[in-house]
Amino acid sequence: MRVEFNRAAFSEALGLLMSVVPSRTPKPILRCVRVTASEKDVRVFATDLEVGINILVSEVQVKELGDIVIPADRLAAIVRESTDEALSLEAKEGTCEIRGVDSQFIIYGQEAGQYPAVPSFEGGADIEVALGTLQAGIAQCLFATAKESTRYALNGVLWEVAGKKLSLVATDGRRLARSRVSLASAPDKKAAAAKIIVPAKAMSLLDKIGASEKDVVAIKLIDNQVVVNCANVVISSNLVEGNFPKYEDIIPTDYDKKLTLPTEAVLSAVRRSALLTTEESRGIKLSVQKGAMVFSGRAPETGDARVEMSVDYRGEPIEIGFNPQFLIEVLRVIKAAEFDLELGQEDRPGLIKSGANFLYVLMPINLG
Repeated sequence: MRVEFNRAAFSEALGLLMSVVPSRTPKPILRCVRVTASEKDVRVFATDLEVGINILVSEVQVKELGDIVIPADRLAAIVRESTDEALSLEAKEGTCEIRGVDSQFIIYGQEAGQYPAVPSFEGGADIEVALGTLQAGIAQCLFATAKESTRYALNGVLWEVAGKKLSLVATDGRRLARSRVSLASAPDKKAAAAKIIVPAKAMSLLDKIGASEKDVVAIKLIDNQVVVNCANVVISSNLVEGNFPKYEDIIPTDYDKKLTLPTEAVLSAVRRSALLTTEESRGIKLSVQKGAMVFSGRAPETGDARVEMSVDYRGEPIEIGFNPQFLIEVLRVIKAAEFDLELGQEDRPGLIKSGANFLYVLMPINLG
């Protein structure tokens, strides 16, 4: 194999691939990428056996066909550190040579036939959605997934299709985020009733695709896998097994305490009121009364913080405690200037809404 490629374009592709390559694995070949040059194009593959990625590299010239499997971190470092506009890559008999104007690198590779298969996207799409729309939806829910949980379903995002809407739902058991996005076209019959759980790692990859926001994401459901194609990137992922919680049951529908609040001002108030909290006393208290809302935090060993805000509220007073980090994370992803806060009793979850397509349920904490 012999190809010449634009260094910047290849570096960008490798940056996305490195998100999949495992840093630790009992299978050394998974720490490699596979580079394949065909008559039409050059593709680079990476997989950790759960999530795979297949990227069509732009701005390349194929001089000779072939493929090679080489360590991902070494290849990425060479391409990243090079100062050349173009580099040449030549591979034969398990050895890869990379040349620039004043540099030469020889990397020892592995047998290409031993590399696990990484799916391509074939046939028509079951679901189509604009990339910008999907990425906006991912940003509004991915942060609420469980980072580590023995309930594997909580480590992913629920995809639920209803009509021409796709609901993305994530929860870690203490808070829940749901974002609804509009599909580019009505899904086929199989996808119209789809309920799948996509791993957080695959969702994060989708959020990193750097194509134009106007590009359309084509999604295909195959047995226990989802395969996604957008521009020059194909992402494949095993689905999470298990049952996602019946999230509809915990979304409050009977609250009578409702406020419309300025997003940036509340974000600032939450941050400031949490400045003196500690690991042991990490909660802040929201005190809502007629015409005013007070954010307060305290810790016996550090002191007290209090931030007051004028609000349009005429209901019954209420005091409720929340984890400030969980509030900060949701306020960061609300793009509107205002959001709605709904409250019930101090031992019931808070409900945050932004427009018709986003909601967030947050369990209260006991401040003692």
